[in-house]
Amino acid sequence: MAGLSALSELDEPIQLVAPDGAPTPESRYRRDLPPETLAWLYESMVVTRELDTEFVNLQRQGELALFASCRGQEAAQIGAAACLRKTDWLFPQYRELGAFLVRAIAPAQLGALWRGRWHGGLGFTDRCVAPVSIPIGTHGLHAVGAAMAAQRLGEDSVTVAFLGDGATSEGDAHEALNLAAVFGAPCVFFVQNNQWAISVPVERQHAGPTLAHRAIGYGMPGVRVDGNDVLACFAVMEQAAARAREGGGPTFIEAVTYRMGPHTTSDDPTRYRSDEEVEHWRARDPIARYRTYLEHTGVWTQRLEERVAHRSQRLRAELRDAVITEPDIDIGEVFDTVYHDITPDLARQRDELLAELAKEA
Repeated sequence: MAGLSALSELDEPIQLVAPDGAPTPESRYRRDLPPETLAWLYESMVVTRELDTEFVNLQRQGELALFASCRGQEAAQIGAAACLRKTDWLFPQYRELGAFLVRAIAPAQLGALWRGRWHGGLGFTDRCVAPVSIPIGTHGLHAVGAAMAAQRLGEDSVTVAFLGDGATSEGDAHEALNLAAVFGAPCVFFVQNNQWAISVPVERQHAGPTLAHRAIGYGMPGVRVDGNDVLACFAVMEQAAARAREGGGPTFIEAVTYRMGPHTTSDDPTRYRSDEEVEHWRARDPIARYRTYLEHTGVWTQRLEERVAHRSQRLRAELRDAVITEPDIDIGEVFDTVYHDITPDLARQRDELLAELAKEA
């Protein structure tokens, strides 16, 4: 499989669109997508960023409990998800807004999730998307299990585990990678290396040349891709999924990108990274880069920009209306929906909290 096995090629990420928007000489991967697909990728990236902004605004205004922004990672998420079949299963972390958008999960449903409602994750599995995973790295094992199940059922679906660079430092991720390789599971590990595991830089998380080099230790192909290049992410994932579908086993993809905002809305990134670093990556903005590329190829038009703006405004308004009109949470839900039958310890905690809240009423 071209471009996936030679470790000497892993130092520089695969790139189809240069930071200045010009096409690169890379010839191992296809970029000849139909104009309507090229335009849709741009639309999806812009809408993802607009919704991301609205989610952050809602959290700052006290309407959401928390939010994990994906600003700066739109190309990685849209590119990776857009080339897959609707029957391929996605196993996300909590930052995959772009992937959720590709799978047509309603922003209002995501709003309910971040608001802490018990029904926030309903409907995900209808779109072949596993529930959001807050524990770091645990869902990699779920993805491998689902891939092995597809093998035994004779299905040709592929599973994709969306991991962060920090997740690769977790034991569960190592177990998942090893298990997938040993059993040849049709699973792709898509690692968004956004440079920071909360406040720990990626260079303090591994001693190898790159995260992608770890693939050789598990006995699977590894590829390093420019995570700010949507076409490169699309092409690399498309190839890895095809390989898995044909019985070739798992692939480890490292998408080199950057988290422009805080880890979550509870984080202050100015405490651990410099303004100069942020500006360095801001100049490599994935949306601006791709728009320039579309201008060069004649795909971008003012009409496309207006269409994108209209859809963004509509979805932002729908999200805001859905979140603001949602009834206040019944605090009992936090305890009553953990298990089918509440445990005595949880019942005691619930009663204590309700008694305290009653005093403040």
